[in-house]
Amino acid sequence: MKRIAALRMLTVIATVAIADAASAQTSYVRYEQAGDISWGELEGSTIHQLSDAPYLGGTRTGRTTMESAVTMKAPVDPTLVFMTALNFRSSISGTPAQYPGLFTVPASSIIGPGEYIVRPVGSENLHYEAEMVVVIGKRAVNVSPEDAPDYIFGVAAGNDVTERAWQGTDVQWVRAKGTRGFNAVGPVLVAGLDYTNLQIEGRLNGEVRQGENSSDLIFDMNYLVSYISTYFTLEPGDLIWSGTMGNTRAMQPGDVYEVEIEGIGILRNEVVQGH
Repeated sequence: MKRIAALRMLTVIATVAIADAASAQTSYVRYEQAGDISWGELEGSTIHQLSDAPYLGGTRTGRTTMESAVTMKAPVDPTLVFMTALNFRSSISGTPAQYPGLFTVPASSIIGPGEYIVRPVGSENLHYEAEMVVVIGKRAVNVSPEDAPDYIFGVAAGNDVTERAWQGTDVQWVRAKGTRGFNAVGPVLVAGLDYTNLQIEGRLNGEVRQGENSSDLIFDMNYLVSYISTYFTLEPGDLIWSGTMGNTRAMQPGDVYEVEIEGIGILRNEVVQGH
């Protein structure tokens, strides 16, 4: 009987711990309604409008709306967007590089959940890349890896769409990685998640094509915050992408790619042909 009672107590403790962890997580959105774009805190299907971005101290205005009544935008509004290449062992052959494969793309390349990925005229080999995206919460300069968690506000899912033909021929990757509408982020920005241990999955038309855990990163997000802030000043709202895993393949107009990260949800975007 004592053993049964002890097991029951452990179950109760575990249940409470899970509930506490869930309650510590908050989901934020950016949305458009009647031509205005606002930030909001999402509770179930209700959006509580915020006075500003949550990482800028935005608070509830008292206004609410239903999720179904608005158009969701990317839950980010960065100035700088840093990306990482070859950061999962499954995406490389041989010994990992000594330093992160760092590059930037224009913030104008970002789209939100449900928006179209437009394949530009001249694109021949457009690939998906499921990734994790972290959002900086306060100015970061020369941050140590140990202190980096204090500078990460939250996490979202991302699809770093890449034109492989341009990536292989251009001197820089900015066109191949940063063309308008190439980088989808969403569906929400979640604060309070353990971003060091999140399962990331990518699906093409419902078929699993990518899957790995953020714990498998060669350079984890704390290290990336430290490394990047050594050379660049990170401001609230700036983005750091994890890099993708495994091998990728081409997408065609009509294809739908989904990136799902536990605790965040599903980022879904369809590919269409541009003119």
